[in-house]
Amino acid sequence: MNLKYTLLFIAGLFIFLPLQAQKETTKGLEWAAAHGLEYSVRAGFNIGGTAPIPLPEEIRAIKRYSPQLSLSIEGTVTKWLDSNWGIQTGIRLESKAMSTKARVKNYSIELSVAGEAPLLGRWTGDVKTDVNNTYLTIPLLAKYKLNSCWDLHGGVFFSYLLDGDFSGNVYDGYLRDGDPTGTKVEFTGNDTATYEFSDDLRKIQWGAQIGADWKAFKHLTVNANLTWGFMDIFKSNFKTITFSMYPIYLNVGFGYVF
Repeated sequence: MNLKYTLLFIAGLFIFLPLQAQKETTKGLEWAAAHGLEYSVRAGFNIGGTAPIPLPEEIRAIKRYSPQLSLSIEGTVTKWLDSNWGIQTGIRLESKAMSTKARVKNYSIELSVAGEAPLLGRWTGDVKTDVNNTYLTIPLLAKYKLNSCWDLHGGVFFSYLLDGDFSGNVYDGYLRDGDPTGTKVEFTGNDTATYEFSDDLRKIQWGAQIGADWKAFKHLTVNANLTWGFMDIFKSNFKTITFSMYPIYLNVGFGYVF
């Protein structure tokens, strides 16, 4: 099931947390502060893409890129080791989504055409790709307090895929059956074929995360984080797409520090 609307609902409820937290400071929070522990909740959105680095020769031109609704909700805990350095971890529910159109040549693909057997070969023409993945993510970060307003952090993250979609369609081109010298199957006018690789997505992802937090008020922060996945989003035994693709996203949002 797509979790976008769940994320949107949670993010809407998020605005009420500060009102509740301001009513009283619990003994637990007082104890945490005395032991250098800091808790926060955050909400934001991701913008970026899932892409090969560098672009392979099969992709001749990016014709359109459209970011999709990609929300995140996160709870964090920071252990301050001294007045400047700390360690932060937490748990984040997030979606990473995009839509692209590209012109490709000899692009390895498996196509589905209504009423026919799947076609596996090399596509030359236009291709539209939709990616919409939902992850449960745990970051492990070193945090540095630059001054009273700015905190910097960097480290690694580990993600588990909860719900994934990688699909699209091709049009205005032709498929060479099997390899670039195979039988030519043309798609012109309104002819299209679809592809669906969602079941081939890798469950585990990890990579680097860097970012900064700006304390706008006593409890309210503005946050920005860049995450770069180090693993191909597809399983190691998936060979249809011949190059690796990596999730690279910028998250921007706000947080409440208890």
